[in-house]
Amino acid sequence: MTGPGVDRLPTRARKDVEKYLLPREEPVVVTRRHWAVLIEPTAKSLLGVLVGGWLLVFDPNNRVTSSAGLLVLLAVAVYFGLRFAEWWMRHFIVSRRRVLLTSGVIARTVTLLPLRRITDLTWSETVLGQLLGYGTFRFESAGQDQALRHLTYMPDAQTLYRQVSELLFSNDYGGAAIGGDDEGNDDLGPRPPDGERRDTEPIQGPALPQP
Repeated sequence: MTGPGVDRLPTRARKDVEKYLLPREEPVVVTRRHWAVLIEPTAKSLLGVLVGGWLLVFDPNNRVTSSAGLLVLLAVAVYFGLRFAEWWMRHFIVSRRRVLLTSGVIARTVTLLPLRRITDLTWSETVLGQLLGYGTFRFESAGQDQALRHLTYMPDAQTLYRQVSELLFSNDYGGAAIGGDDEGNDDLGPRPPDGERRDTEPIQGPALPQP
């Protein structure tokens, strides 16, 4: 799919939108997790660099410690590279019909949840999350345990919460409140001509004889 909104997205996000959304399915929210998700792997990587560097220079003439230092530095580089790549490749996408989460570096995985199946949405922020600008989303879907149930490090969580809530509960956004199937297609179906009875109208019974 293409369009003005899609063209303004970063290259990686635009590829996910074009690949995983249907031709007529417009994205409303497209975002990565907050950069704060990299704080923990960065701290661990710095510690590993210190250990590896110390082993490397502790005794330059000792091949054992020097080799161990090189292996530690290599392992740290691979670890941080994978964590960074996963953050870069992972996208949270919301259309007017469903929620999608793309993940994976080598093997891509796409998890989706139709908006019409979401029964509850919870948003929470820790003290650090309020300072840095991220929060946690919790989706409840008819008591089912699925991958989209708990999403951490969502950036600007308050704005995202309002956007998703409007899709869930407002007819103005053409979302879950007006039907449609799980794949994003309109479930309009045939409509009876004006003046004819709808299925939701009561069926008139036979007239009773007057006393």
